[in-house]
Formats: sequence, structure tokens, C-alpha cells
Amino acid sequence: MLEDYEFLEVEPSQIAITQADAVEKANVDSQVATAKAYPRVLKRSIENSIVMATMDYETAQSCGYALPRGGKPITGPSVHLAKIIVSNFGNMRTEAKVVQITDKQIISRGTCWDLENNVASAFEVRRSIVGKGGQRFSDDMITVTGNAANSIAYRNAVFAVIPKAITDKVYKAAQGMITGDLSDEAKMIKRRKAAIDAFSEYAITEEEVVKLCGKQTVSQIKGQEIALLIGIFNSLRDGDTTVDDLMKPIRQSREAKMSRVAEAANASTQPKAEPKEESKPEAKQQPKEEASKQ
Repeated sequence: MLEDYEFLEVEPSQIAITQADAVEKANVDSQVATAKAYPRVLKRSIENSIVMATMDYETAQSCGYALPRGGKPITGPSVHLAKIIVSNFGNMRTEAKVVQITDKQIISRGTCWDLENNVASAFEVRRSIVGKGGQRFSDDMITVTGNAANSIAYRNAVFAVIPKAITDKVYKAAQGMITGDLSDEAKMIKRRKAAIDAFSEYAITEEEVVKLCGKQTVSQIKGQEIALLIGIFNSLRDGDTTVDDLMKPIRQSREAKMSRVAEAANASTQPKAEPKEESKPEAKQQPKEEASKQ
């Protein structure tokens, strides 16, 4: 009877995968059961998130990002705020990891799963690992780029699951602490100087910082612009953008302006050179006429 059956060999690796899947399923089932048994208290989760986000000035600073795009800043909650809300929201599974590295790109995937409400989201982020000259980044720079991609993917996945109403409430509380009481001119000047000086770490001048705000002078930078600068600085620090991408519009426009000024200066000198060339033949003829008279 046994001769009528075909026996297939099962590789040990397949058995290991099956066992790993079973263990993972058991862990998820246990976490879902715990989430259902101990549901979150929404009001307390929001209040705790606000307390943590505004516990000090430095923490509040880290809760936002800003990216100038098309002359207008794009602002929003950062990955640090996402981690704060997740830690207080409870009953969540979140992760971010690099899933693929190609010759030119690094791909990261962030996932977020609300175990209590059974809502999940996943986001992939791609970042280039090739420099201006077409040379591939070093291993250390690839690691740094991967970490930045992980942060963005994690943030996008979390804020796709957690309701925007909750995120905005905590985010606005953090932004309010950043600006604080700026009715005193001395406080305004101090915070403005600190926000501008921070960009020296990335070799960005004061003049360029003013242009990032869309202003003409430092004195025009007020509370709203200070919050914007802090968000831009966080974006640089977290890897959401680079100095080249951030400053390219400003520096290119400045170089173009200087080039136009130089061309205008060269054009203004050209008419003056022509009379000098015409006067040279007359100077040579004058001695010949005098010689004939003699």
C-alpha cells in the first residue's frame, strides 16, 4: 500500500519557518487579547502625550519639522512626536527597517498596527545613496541614510494610523511652548539669535537663514518664523532633507544674480574701449604730417 504514495522530503529550513510563523502568530494573538482586555483611555493618552511633549523646551523643539517647498514651508509633526504619542497611546505595534539596498537606492519600510482597533498601515521610503559625482556612498553614509529613511517611514506609518485630531492637538501644544511668551523684546532677540546660530553647524550663513524665512532683515523674524526655523533645523538633523536640497534655490538664485551683475558690468566697459581703438591711428598719422612739413 505504501508503494502507491509519493513521499516528499521536507527541508529543515521549512520546518523552522513554519515554527517561527506559529510563534509569531501566538505573540500577535496574545497582544490582541491583551489590547482588548485593557483598552486605552483616549483622554488620558492625549493628556499624557501633551505633558511629555512639553516637558521642556528641547523636547518641544524636536516635535516638529519644516521643509521649504516652492517658496512655501511644509510643516508638520516629526518622528519624535510620533514616538511620544505611540508610547502613550498604547496597544500598538510599530517598527521601521531597511528592506532593500540597490546600487542607487536604499528602501525602508515603516509599519504601524493598532491592535485594539485592528487598523494597520505600512509605508516605504526610498533614499538615494549616490553622490553628485555618481559615486556610491560609503558604508557609514549608507547606514546614516538608512536611519534617516527609517525615521521618515516610521513617522508616515504612525500618523496614518493615529487620528489627525489627536496628532494636531499634541503638535500645537508643543509649538505653543516653542514660541512661548515673546512679548518681551529681550526674549525675542535671545530666541531669534539661538535659532539663527544653530544653522552655523551646517555652514548656513545668517543672510541665508533670513531668506529661508522669506524675510529681508533679521529684525523681521518674529515668533512664527522662529518656529519655522526650528522645524527646518530639525529636518536637517533628522535627515528629512539635506543642506544641498534646502539651500539650492537660494544659492542658485544668488549666483544667478551675481552672474547678471557681472555681465552688466562687462557690458558697460565695452563702449569705453572702442574710442581708444579709434584714437590710436590718429596718433600714428600725426608724426607723418609733421615730418612732411619739415
